[in-house]
Amino acid sequence: MKRFVFVFGWFACCALQTVGEEKPVSDIGRQIANFRLPSCHGDVVSLADFKDKKAIVVVFTGTACPLNNQFMPVLVKLYHEFAARGVQFLAINANAQDSLSDVARHAKEFKIPFPVLKDAGNKVADVFRAERTPEAFLLDASHRLRYRGRISDQFGIGYARPQPKHDFLADAINQLLAGEKVTTPITQPEGCLIGREIATKKTGRITYARQIARILQENCQECHRPGQIGPMPLLTYQDAVAWSGTIREVVMQKRMPPWYADPRFGSFANDRRLSKKEIDLLLEWIDSGLAEGDPKDLPPPKKFDPGWRLGKPDLIVAMPKAFSVPAKMPAGGVPYQYFHVDPGFKEDRWVIRAEAKAGAPSVVHHVLVFIVPPGERFFPGNPKTPALGGTAPGDMPLILPSGVAKKIPAGSKLVFQMHYTPNGTPAKDRSSIGLTFAKKPPRYEAQTVPIYTLRFRIPPGADNHRVEASFRFDKNGHLLNFMPHMHLRGKDFRYVAIYPDGKKETLLFVPRYDFNWQSVYRLARPLPVPKGTIIQCIAHYDNSANNPNNPDPTRAVYWGDQTWQEMMIGWLDFYYDE
Repeated sequence: MKRFVFVFGWFACCALQTVGEEKPVSDIGRQIANFRLPSCHGDVVSLADFKDKKAIVVVFTGTACPLNNQFMPVLVKLYHEFAARGVQFLAINANAQDSLSDVARHAKEFKIPFPVLKDAGNKVADVFRAERTPEAFLLDASHRLRYRGRISDQFGIGYARPQPKHDFLADAINQLLAGEKVTTPITQPEGCLIGREIATKKTGRITYARQIARILQENCQECHRPGQIGPMPLLTYQDAVAWSGTIREVVMQKRMPPWYADPRFGSFANDRRLSKKEIDLLLEWIDSGLAEGDPKDLPPPKKFDPGWRLGKPDLIVAMPKAFSVPAKMPAGGVPYQYFHVDPGFKEDRWVIRAEAKAGAPSVVHHVLVFIVPPGERFFPGNPKTPALGGTAPGDMPLILPSGVAKKIPAGSKLVFQMHYTPNGTPAKDRSSIGLTFAKKPPRYEAQTVPIYTLRFRIPPGADNHRVEASFRFDKNGHLLNFMPHMHLRGKDFRYVAIYPDGKKETLLFVPRYDFNWQSVYRLARPLPVPKGTIIQCIAHYDNSANNPNNPDPTRAVYWGDQTWQEMMIGWLDFYYDE
């Protein structure tokens, strides 16, 4: 379970990122009037302060948008490249939900070396006709607009490249400094909508208090709250109003809540899709004025444990010591790290919930914890070593139905498999796993198997290469959960049951695999499978230049740990009936 260093944690998994369908405004050549804005350092900065500059880059930014934040190191790099050549950089935050102190914290976090300004009331954003974060504008020495749009195409909705194919902003700057015409003056920005000041209503047919708060509680707040993977909270009326434009966009495009299973196959307990009624209510509420309603109609706040999605665990087992993650990715990537822990179990323990938690989430791609029973030896890649649980971008906590649990035999050791992805800043990580135990021995013992093959070669340029593997039940059993896993060339993934009588049934089909959201698909009810049933996993890969995530479409690809290599694993949770 891997990613490039540049992939931001759970990019596109639960982020409210947006890409607009509107055409960019064609206003190249328009002169931008002078403006004065407070900076996060306490002074006031105006456009007129930079009369001696050959060019000025103005980028509208936010503090929570993941795509915006991926581009911050790119902007800093561009500043160091062009500042000595007479180019001034300015960042402007026009989000109503971001305070000046939020802006200052964000600038410090990303070590932004140029002025970062606060545009209260989005007045300057309106002058520029800016819509998203990040959105870049290049002005010449007379403050006429020469380029507007994307910084580059390195990061976008659902993809992240190791290097951009097109450096739109840098190319425009170079052409302007050379006295040439900017050949691509307009590109379509991608990112979150600027949170503009909105005139809201107090009451209406649909209100936040009566309907919308309940929808957000049940469908969004598990991720969108402090300490979880959602980059912005959606806990209050003010939160919902601030992000209402983005909510509208991602709900209409059905990108949020994230769910990738084809609805024609299987029924899943953790299906995150909004109902048509919920979608209609959200859209009507946004379009009719975002009425707050009577606070007396609000549901009680949903209670979450501050540190754990599944509630406070019975036992927390941590890595024995912290691991120092380097600032830069070494050649070949950071090898997987393995940490052995003795939890001190004197008797068998039965686990019904397991939730792994990264100690340094910004540099931890995945945690996978294995059970090593007494007398057994652990070695990486051994398919017979039981997996206990883990975490990766997406959703991986172990949740088992009543009467089913995973066994940790007395005297067992736990082994943490850690995949680290340096992000430019040194970090220390000490990850852990929280365990919740059954109160009594269960009726059935849950098992996890990886259905996989190491033997494949994805040819250069192949856009639909098939790889398959299978697992045969030697006893009667019941299926519980599926979790497909591939890397950046993964295209689609299918689980098929081939029953002893020859009948075939698709159990799960993921038609658009997203490496950045690795979901567990939990069956609504355990599915019986008779002895002799074969579970076949069929995966397709896109190793062509049309795949925006593809690191190098000219190379053949084989199995490997690192993200630029590939894997084919169909994880399967089940129990035998005996």
